[in-house]
Amino acid sequence: MTDEKITTGVAGLDEMLGGGIPAGQIIALMGSCGTGKSTLSLQFIWDGLQKSEKGIFISLEEDAEAIKKSAQTYGWDIQPYLDNQTLTLVKLEPSDAKSTINRINSELPSYIKNNEVKRVVFDSVSLLSMLFDNDSERRSGLFDLCRHIKDSGATALFTAEVSSENPDVSRDGLVEYVADGVILLRYNETSDGSDIQLSVRIVKMRRTNHSRRIKPYDITNNGIEVHSKAEVF
Repeated sequence: MTDEKITTGVAGLDEMLGGGIPAGQIIALMGSCGTGKSTLSLQFIWDGLQKSEKGIFISLEEDAEAIKKSAQTYGWDIQPYLDNQTLTLVKLEPSDAKSTINRINSELPSYIKNNEVKRVVFDSVSLLSMLFDNDSERRSGLFDLCRHIKDSGATALFTAEVSSENPDVSRDGLVEYVADGVILLRYNETSDGSDIQLSVRIVKMRRTNHSRRIKPYDITNNGIEVHSKAEVF
């Protein structure tokens, strides 16, 4: 078992994680719309590219052009990495559920291994879950996806929407149980009710000592910034 840590590209979050995510783990990045899940995922991929680590960003929401534009807003020019095949962007079509699921199961594991991909993002696993007909298929499909990625040795972030009834759990209630780690992004109203503060909490993370404190973060022009020395108020 390796002790290697994979940094997220967010210094404050890496500090909370004790240096980063243990290599080879699958992390559920959960939060409601607008909390920065896709931004943090892109930042994770960008951090790897700066270290010559190959990445693959799989989206069920945005096409390659939209992802490139999103990255560019934070100053991350990913086109050169697409050109030299250090980075691969994949848009899966939710409208063709059966083909999408088959493509994931048949192509993704071998692609990761053959191309020595070190970092994987799946944005979002909540949409993937909606492609299945029932809970049993949803559960087995998610387990299969996790197994394939873990067998490949890559480190992965799965973004997931939280339940509208309970912002501490995912919409399908599954991903946090199959993932090795859970990072929760939330909106919080300040004590005087005058503002909204973003906060991050590491709910669980296997094989590492991590902070259990809730810390504030901002979405800036340079991406996510976690204030690991500050306290949520």
